[in-house]
Amino acid sequence: QVQLVESGGGLVQAGGSLRLSCAASGIIFSINTMGWYRQAPGKQRELVATVSSGGRTDYGASVEGRFTISRDDAKNTVYLQMNSLKPEDTGVYYCNLWDWRNNYWGQGTQVTVSS
Repeated sequence: QVQLVESGGGLVQAGGSLRLSCAASGIIFSINTMGWYRQAPGKQRELVATVSSGGRTDYGASVEGRFTISRDDAKNTVYLQMNSLKPEDTGVYYCNLWDWRNNYWGQGTQVTVSS
């Protein structure tokens, strides 16, 4: 019912920046939470940031102050601006949309930060 397509991943040096985008399509209800999670090799998937349709944001402790999440409801798109990237930010970043029906995931986009 909902498809999520991420873009913007890639290779960047430590200290650099990247901007991820995730476009949602399908039947989108106005009340939802969109966000980003990441998974590093050998580790569990963890919260990066979420933003609700009401504008509330939540960040993982390791990214707060460096990453900024935003959304454009007219485009059904969520963004993640990542600054001051560190090698430990390396991983697959997954877009997520949660509403009353289900929890939807994108295919993921690789972010690699070299030291």
